[in-house]
Amino acid sequence: MLKLRYLQTLRDRGQYMKKKAIIALLLSVAMCFSACDFEDLDESGLESTTTQSDVDRETKKETTTGTSSEEEKDTKKDGKSDSETSGFTLSVDGSNGKMSVARAPKKSDSMGKDGTWTIFVYLCGTDLESEDGNGMATDDLDQMLQAKGSDNVRFVVQTGGTSEWMNNVVSNKACERYLVQNQDIKLVDSVSLASMGKSSTLSDFLNWGVENYPADKMGVVFWNHGGGSITGACFDEVYNDDSLSLLEINEALSKTYGKMSDRFEFIGFDCCLMGSVESANILATYARYFYGSEELEPGSGWNYTAIGNFLAENSNADGAALGKVVADSFYAECEAIWQESECTFTIVDLDKFDEFSVAFNDFSKALYEAASENLAGIVRGAQSADNFGGNNRSEGYTNMVDVGGIIEACSSYADGSAALKALKNCIVYNKNGETHAGASGLSIYYPLEVQGSNEIGIFSNVCISPYYLSLVDMVARGYSDTAYTNDMFFDTNGNWSSDNGSNDYFDDSYFDYDYEEEGESSLITFSQKPAIRQDSFGFVLSKESLDYTSSVVAYVFYEPDDDTLICLGETDDIIGDWDTGAFRDNFDGYWLSLPSGDLLTAFVADYGDDYTVYTSPILLNGEETNLRIRQYLDYSTVVEGTWDGVDDCGRASREIRPLEAGDKIEPIYYLDDDSEITGDSYTWKKNDTVDYASLPSGYYYYGFEIDDCYGDYYITDCEIFEIDRKGNIYFV
Repeated sequence: MLKLRYLQTLRDRGQYMKKKAIIALLLSVAMCFSACDFEDLDESGLESTTTQSDVDRETKKETTTGTSSEEEKDTKKDGKSDSETSGFTLSVDGSNGKMSVARAPKKSDSMGKDGTWTIFVYLCGTDLESEDGNGMATDDLDQMLQAKGSDNVRFVVQTGGTSEWMNNVVSNKACERYLVQNQDIKLVDSVSLASMGKSSTLSDFLNWGVENYPADKMGVVFWNHGGGSITGACFDEVYNDDSLSLLEINEALSKTYGKMSDRFEFIGFDCCLMGSVESANILATYARYFYGSEELEPGSGWNYTAIGNFLAENSNADGAALGKVVADSFYAECEAIWQESECTFTIVDLDKFDEFSVAFNDFSKALYEAASENLAGIVRGAQSADNFGGNNRSEGYTNMVDVGGIIEACSSYADGSAALKALKNCIVYNKNGETHAGASGLSIYYPLEVQGSNEIGIFSNVCISPYYLSLVDMVARGYSDTAYTNDMFFDTNGNWSSDNGSNDYFDDSYFDYDYEEEGESSLITFSQKPAIRQDSFGFVLSKESLDYTSSVVAYVFYEPDDDTLICLGETDDIIGDWDTGAFRDNFDGYWLSLPSGDLLTAFVADYGDDYTVYTSPILLNGEETNLRIRQYLDYSTVVEGTWDGVDDCGRASREIRPLEAGDKIEPIYYLDDDSEITGDSYTWKKNDTVDYASLPSGYYYYGFEIDDCYGDYYITDCEIFEIDRKGNIYFV
């Protein structure tokens, strides 16, 4: 259940109730001529008029903690394995801030006959296979079988992670290993069922695989859900959604690498959100190329027939050439289901990645030093960069942001030209859809909204720069009167070292905090307090406050009775000037609604130069999900489909489901007591769309939320506006 902090803050303060007598009178009048019956809201919903244009989880894990099932708590803490691993060390010289990277030797002695390929697929089926008979893992096994026959190309697959397989071959009672070659599938090994989210399960498979099926070129594919750099990938639904953290992946790969005379040609994620700086850094020791997506991947994922066909005809191809085929065929799969606009896919030359790490550390050092006077501007820049996987209050937060976008947006505070050049140099190929046309190819963790008390602690173990970690910690921890310093990340000699991503110079408990937001940030002050002036509701921030303010949004509410406040959602219809600090409403009184006229709760999910993407919580055929709506500047709308968002264990749903004729939609409305009610059921019809319509006549609340750069916020009092029967809007 979503907890809307604006609603909770207003209720705790009782601010919206201070006008109770006025509201009671206004509502009694409004009920006489309103176009809908608000008294039965939970049964009839909110109606709009005047269209402007046409296995049960036994253990619930804390959101984005990266922790595992009970049986793994002895070996994992905050995403970090207790066992020693090898692979790489990042070091920063405290005297000049320069980073150096030391990795295990790059092996290059082929393990097989020239022109042979083995692709190891870690097939964690989970709900993508079992739920509603989707059988998406089975579909990809079938794609492997359909590929052209070749004695030089084989897929070696380990199965597991799902309660039920949608075929008559694979068993859910064991982790089975299959050889797929020459359009045939053979069971070649079976081991006891174990969590696919355990490092040991992965390393056992890869150790067995490289021993029994070595090849001239070898690849590794992680198949399942992904959650980004904090929660990792491969969530095993049989074992309480246990997942592989990046450090566990590092641990498993380091054990296998010790048994190899060569590197993997590529390692890739057929998972959402894993195309990140943190992933690339982990994998750079063990492979030549990295394949991954910054954004969500549709359930269909990669096209394994295209992969097999290409290698059958081009078995001497390297990982860069194969990567382009993977990216292009993946994009074509997205096109086939009308989801190409959100698509991203990147091929990274990992031999060049360390140059980016060094350059990014230099940039982060300069940005950190600039933060003492420009933190708010830096935060605004990071928040303006492209981000992936929802990152809103309806769908949840992954906190994965485009690293090139952050560098560019903050270039006025620190010179990022060298970092951008190094980033572009290591990107071999980048395939993006319209929505993410400017995405740089790799994302990075940035705390848009911290979801768990140890989330930053987990990130500290995979962060590639202590200066960037200092910035992240500063933003996430909250304001302190004590000046921030990154000395905590350095030893007494001024040096920093990170073995395999884990920092040695502070206790993990440093990051176990739960910063309390109050909705009354002392950093937000005004030279003109929020008030109605010249028929507009607005305010002017003080000069001092501008140095701390990161964003301004507005919310619209409705109060059907004296004890209930309903949030209709947020709007970016605000006119603001970051130079003067002056902000005022630009609200036109229109709102998104179903064709029936029932209003939708709406939150801003994304925006571009000519569109805004909204997300609306709904029940779809009785199941809670989110409706995604793209609205263009001419107010036309396109329904992109429904997406379940990010769940309690940090797993991002892969499937954006198109609406189909006959689907039953019930809008969800959030109340100030953390409960929710639903509106009328609407049956979706072919060629339906969401309308942008005038709010029904009546009285509403409008208020601002002003966020400071440390994660706290300020809630203004609400003002009342009226929509009359002609659709005119004005403040009371």
